[in-house]
Amino acid sequence: MISKLSGFDAKKSAREIKNFKVQGANQIALYGLEFIKQYVAKNGFDSNFSQIINILENARPTAVVLHNCIELIRKNKTLTNIEELISSLKTSHKKNIDLKLILKNKSVIMTYCHSGEAMSLIKELAKLKKIFVYACITEPLEQGLRTVKDLKKLKIPVTLIGDNAAGLFMKNSDLVIVGADALRKEGVVNKIGTSLLAFAAYQNKKPFYVVANSWKIDKRKFFKIEERSPTEINKKLTHKIKDVEIRNPAFDITPWKFISYVVMENDVFSPSQILRKWK
Repeated sequence: MISKLSGFDAKKSAREIKNFKVQGANQIALYGLEFIKQYVAKNGFDSNFSQIINILENARPTAVVLHNCIELIRKNKTLTNIEELISSLKTSHKKNIDLKLILKNKSVIMTYCHSGEAMSLIKELAKLKKIFVYACITEPLEQGLRTVKDLKKLKIPVTLIGDNAAGLFMKNSDLVIVGADALRKEGVVNKIGTSLLAFAAYQNKKPFYVVANSWKIDKRKFFKIEERSPTEINKKLTHKIKDVEIRNPAFDITPWKFISYVVMENDVFSPSQILRKWK
C-alpha cells in the first residue's frame, strides 16, 4: 500500500501536470523527474516506487519525454541517473547550429501554442536580425497568450491572431516555427491545430520548422491522443451547449510530408533523416 504522504504527493503532482499547471513536454518531464528525485532521496527505490512513476507517467499519455526518461530509470535505478537526466533535459533547448541557415533573408515568423524550445530558437534568431512574429492564440486554453507575453518581455514585435486567421496571415509570413510533444514514425505530435497550420504553410510554400530534441523520439508501439474535458470548450461559450457531444483532443499528428525541417540539439534535419531512426 502506498504511503498516504507519497501517494498524495504523486497524485497531486500528476494532477498539476494534467491540469496544465505544468506545460510543455520538457517541463512536464522535468517536473516529474524532480518529484521522483525527491521521493528516491527520501524513500529509495522502495516497494511503492513503481506505482509512483506509473502515476506520473500516465498523467499526460501523449507527451513522450517523461516516458522515455522513466524507461531509463527503470533500467538503471540510481539517484545519479535521475540527476543526470534532469541535467540533460535542462540544456536540451540549446541548439548548437548555424542559425543563419534558418533565417537567411526571412524575418516574419508564425508560431503556435507555447513551446519552450521554439521560444528559445526565436529568441536566438532575434539576436541576428529584427524579426516579427504572428502568434496564434491556440484554443481552447489560449496558450498563445503566454507566447505573446514572453515575446513582449524580450521586446520582439508580435501580433496575436486567432487560430482561424492563420491561413490568411500565412501569405505575409516567411516561415513557421513550432515545438513538438513527440516525433513519431507517422508524423509530429503537437498541440491540436498544428496539422492545419502545417497544411496552410505547405499550400503557401512556406518552410515549416519543428523544434525538438532527441528525448522526443517516440518509438512506443501503443500511442494515444489525449482527450481533455469538454468543459474546456463549453465554459468559453456564451450559451452553454447541452445534450450535444463535445470532443476535445489535445494533440494532433502532422504528417512528415508537411514538415520542412526538424531542429535538434546539434543539427537541422530533413524529415527523411529523422525517419531513419525507426529503421
